[in-house]
Amino acid sequence: METLTQPASTDSKETPATKAKRKGPNNFWKTVKDQKYLLLMSMPFVAWVFVFNYLPLWGWTMAFQDFKPAKGFFEQDWVGFKHFVELFSDDRFYLVLRNTLAMSLMGLVVGFVFPIFFAILLNELRGKFFKRTVQTVSYLPHFVSWVVVAGIVTKMLSTDGGIINDILVALNIVDEPIQFMAQGNLFWYIVTASDLWKEMGWNAIIYLAAITGIDQELYEASRVDGASRWRQMWHITLPGIRSTISVLFIMSIGHLISIGYEKQFLLGNSLVTDYSEVLDLYALNYGLQMGRYSYGTAIGIFNSVVSVILLFTANGLFKKFTKESIM
Repeated sequence: METLTQPASTDSKETPATKAKRKGPNNFWKTVKDQKYLLLMSMPFVAWVFVFNYLPLWGWTMAFQDFKPAKGFFEQDWVGFKHFVELFSDDRFYLVLRNTLAMSLMGLVVGFVFPIFFAILLNELRGKFFKRTVQTVSYLPHFVSWVVVAGIVTKMLSTDGGIINDILVALNIVDEPIQFMAQGNLFWYIVTASDLWKEMGWNAIIYLAAITGIDQELYEASRVDGASRWRQMWHITLPGIRSTISVLFIMSIGHLISIGYEKQFLLGNSLVTDYSEVLDLYALNYGLQMGRYSYGTAIGIFNSVVSVILLFTANGLFKKFTKESIM
C-alpha cells in the first residue's frame, strides 16, 4: 500500500531574523499596543530627561558668543572658539584642573573601595538587631546636608574647642592646636574623609543587594569543604558582585571631573583657595559672580565632553579586558 508522507514543516527552519522580516512593522505596533501602559508610565520620565538634560544643551551656543542678556539670540556677537582659547591659556585653569583630578582620584580610590568591604563585612554580621543598627547608623549621614556636615567638620577641627585638637594636645602628640582648615595641603584629605563618612553607608546598599543575589548553596558547599569565612568572602562574595563593581566603577570614572562644588565651597576659605577651587566652582565664580556667562559655559562644555570621553574609554577598556560594560 502506498504511504503518503507530509512535507517537512518549514517553521522549524525559520530563523528569528526571518520571523522578524516576515512580521515587519506590524510586530512593532503590536508590541506598542501590548506595552502601552508601561510606555505611558515612562513618558513623564522621558519628558523630564528631555526638558532638564537635553533642552538646556541649546545654551551651549553661549560659549561661541559674547553673550549679553539684553540681546536676542540673533543679535549676539559670534566669536568662535575665543573663550576656549582663553580657557586653555589661563594658568588658573590648570591649577583648578589639578585640584579637581586630585580630589576625584582620592575620592574614587577611598570612596569606592571602602563601601565594597564595608558591605561584605556587614553581610557577615550574624546578630540581626546589631546588623540593622549598624546599617541604620551608617545610612543616616547621607541624609544630612553638606551645610550641616561642613559645620560639624569645621567645629571638630577648630583650634578653639575642637575635639580633634583637644585629643592631640591631651595625648602630647602636638604642643599647639593645628589649624587644619587653614592648611591647603590638608584640605584634600579633609574633603575625602568627610565625603567617606557621609556616603560610605549609602554607597554600600547596592553591594549588599548584589550580595543577597549570590546562591547560598555556594557558601554551604564551601563550608562542607572546610573554607573559612575569609576564604568565602574572597572566593565567593567578591566574584559574585564583580559585575556590579565593574558597572559602578565605569560610572564613577565618567564623573571623575564632575565632582560638584558643595563640599569645596562650604569647607574652603580664602586661605586654601589654591587647593579648594574645582572646575564646577571655577565655572560658578566666572559664570555667575563675574557675569561672564560665555566663559562659564565654555568651562561647562569642557567638563561635559571630557566626562563623556572618560566614560566611553573606561567602558571600552572594561569590555575588552573583562567583558563587562554598561553599553
